[in-house]
Amino acid sequence: MTNSIKIHVMHTGLVRVDKGLPFHGLFRNPLAFTGILRSAKNKVTLPVSSYLIEHPNGLILVDTGWSKTIRQSNWRELGPQVQINTGYLPAGWAVDERLAKLGYQPSDLDYVLMSHLHCDHASGMSLIKDAKNILVSEEEWKIANKLPLVYLPHEWKGVDVQTYQFKDSNIGPFHRSFDVFGDGSVLQVYTPGHASGMASTLIRGADGKYVLLAADVGYANTSWESMLTPGICTNRNFAIQSLGWVREMAHSSANLETLANHDTKTDQHVITIPL
Repeated sequence: MTNSIKIHVMHTGLVRVDKGLPFHGLFRNPLAFTGILRSAKNKVTLPVSSYLIEHPNGLILVDTGWSKTIRQSNWRELGPQVQINTGYLPAGWAVDERLAKLGYQPSDLDYVLMSHLHCDHASGMSLIKDAKNILVSEEEWKIANKLPLVYLPHEWKGVDVQTYQFKDSNIGPFHRSFDVFGDGSVLQVYTPGHASGMASTLIRGADGKYVLLAADVGYANTSWESMLTPGICTNRNFAIQSLGWVREMAHSSANLETLANHDTKTDQHVITIPL
């Protein structure tokens, strides 16, 4: 049995958006994130990340990136959401292609943990539908299937999605989390604001050192350093509380890495946590 947890940081697409989407506080215009009536100079291209966690108790994937449909047509995948997001999926970048390079196929996955169900995270769900367990928080699942203009339910059509409930704990900005293995080593931490049921993934070693996958609580390291919430928020106050917690975790001496999903300064790499 391995004596470590290995985390593969993978890029599973690119997304082009207005700067107001990742960094709401930089612009007076509250609708800057939509890109409407905004010039091309305000556009930025960001990575879309997924994470493969090789854990002694099972193989975990966090988020799925873009569907291969993006290669043919953004409109077919995103519909009117192309106004806000333009997706790109270079050859070899799809989540199943990334897994294959590491020697895995979707059926090898014990868990797929969805941080939330916005398109750039959920688009590739059909590519990993053969995974043993595909999980999302109950809060996120309920709202995602009620708001078809915000979410795109076709992205999980035919996928066996299971839900979990956050439980009271001493972890996170709202003291709620879900323990994947029941041993405290992999936790889905309730971090709402950008999305109502969003979870960040906390991976902990035996010595207390940890890696925090902060999803879209902040779009980049500078988000929590400068307290810049995303342009899209279901609750701005919750977003600020979640961002403050991530900032605190990032500054802790126990922190190995705290990663935002879309940080242009984060390259693909591997993190090892001793057990």
